[in-house]
Amino acid sequence: MITFDEAALMLDELAEEFPQEFYEDLNGGVYLLPGVKKHPESRGNRPLYILGEFISRHDMGKYINIYYGSFTRVYGHCSPGESRQALRRILAHEFTHHLEFLAGERDLEIKDDADMEKYRNGTL
Repeated sequence: MITFDEAALMLDELAEEFPQEFYEDLNGGVYLLPGVKKHPESRGNRPLYILGEFISRHDMGKYINIYYGSFTRVYGHCSPGESRQALRRILAHEFTHHLEFLAGERDLEIKDDADMEKYRNGTL
């Protein structure tokens, strides 16, 4: 399992790989937070962790949170290389939410909602 500091360094390096245009109006940046965040509909024997979120609020601006505690619950068994790949996927997912928000699109949000429905039905 990678440490919080290792994850933070990886996330910083990964964030630099994305085009500068992805940061348009992302005035709060990207944060790695230490905590675990469970989805409100998470079920005891099938926990559902929130790995990252794109936040858009008038009072706080737009930013991306990545939850290290949730990440370790899901990917704690992975090698550093696998962890890096997982962090890249999570960051790309959240950037996609941000870019779709700017474009007035909701495709990924709709897909996430469909995945939640599968989770509720026990098919995911």
